[in-house]
Amino acid sequence: MNRRRKRRRNTGTVAITIIVLAFLVVMSIQIYRLKLKDSEYAAREQELKQEFEEETQRATEIDNLEEYMKSSEYIEDVAKSKLGLTYKNEIIFKEKDE
Repeated sequence: MNRRRKRRRNTGTVAITIIVLAFLVVMSIQIYRLKLKDSEYAAREQELKQEFEEETQRATEIDNLEEYMKSSEYIEDVAKSKLGLTYKNEIIFKEKDE
C-alpha cells in the first residue's frame, strides 16, 4: 500500500506541475502580446501627437491669414496685382512679354 500512495502522490505532483507550467506558458504568451500592443499604441500615440501639433500650427496660420485678409493691406495688394488699380500718384510698370 505504501507504493500505491507514493505513485498517487507522484502522479498528483506531476499533474500539478504540468498544469502550472501550462499556465505559465499561456500567461507568458499573453504578456508578450500585451507588450506588443502597448508598443503599437505608444507609436500611434506619438504619431497622433505629431499630427495634432501640425494641425495646431496650420490652424494658427489660417487664423493669421484670416486676419490679413480682413486688413486694408490685403485689399490694396489684391487691387494692385489683380485689378491694376493704384493710388492717385502711384505708377505701376509692367514688363512686356517678348
